Amino acid sequence: MNTPRLKERLVALIVLAALLFSPPLLLIAERRASGSAWLVAYLFLAWAVVIGLMAGLMERHHEE
Repeated sequence: MNTPRLKERLVALIVLAALLFSPPLLLIAERRASGSAWLVAYLFLAWAVVIGLMAGLMERHHEE
């Protein structure tokens, strides 16, 4: 993968992370159920997705 393409994908990942952790989506996750378990699960899963995608991008770039 060439460097400009990697930079584009990293910027897209940052935008995705910003959207996942934006207040409107956090409020939706919080109101999904009466307890705070949904919010904690959402935060954990969203963070895991962002870390997984970042690791995949970096590992693929490192292999080339």
